[in-house]
Amino acid sequence: MNELKPIDPNYEARIRSSFEKQGVMKTIGASLVKIAPGEVVIEFSYDPSLAQQHGYIHAGVLTTVVDSACGYAAYTLMPADSEVLSIEYKVNFMSPARGETFKGIGKVLRSGRTITVCSGDVVAVEGCKERVVATMLATMISVVK
Repeated sequence: MNELKPIDPNYEARIRSSFEKQGVMKTIGASLVKIAPGEVVIEFSYDPSLAQQHGYIHAGVLTTVVDSACGYAAYTLMPADSEVLSIEYKVNFMSPARGETFKGIGKVLRSGRTITVCSGDVVAVEGCKERVVATMLATMISVVK
């Protein structure tokens, strides 16, 4: 695979600024832990307020985080005068979301001028064990501001 190169040398600052404006990420208690060309990782900790009736992190929360990770991974490769929006995704939930912390990992599979295809995983971390609990295939669009 070719090395992914950002068009905007200030992509990291642009992504951090955008992330800070997301109220839902504040509500979840999520933070950006990695920003690299074509890859973004968002982490959050288990909180009972984010769980469903069985105590697992709710599927909607998992989807929200991995969708943002994929979107921001795509955004690392977009021009400075653009915005990113999700236009489609599919998520498979592979096991109950039990863990102390969770990582939403978004990676670009193919970046085009307008459309970017990404893959994403949600990893549950418990002690030193990590387990993928959900996986996503997402399509993002670059929109000029």
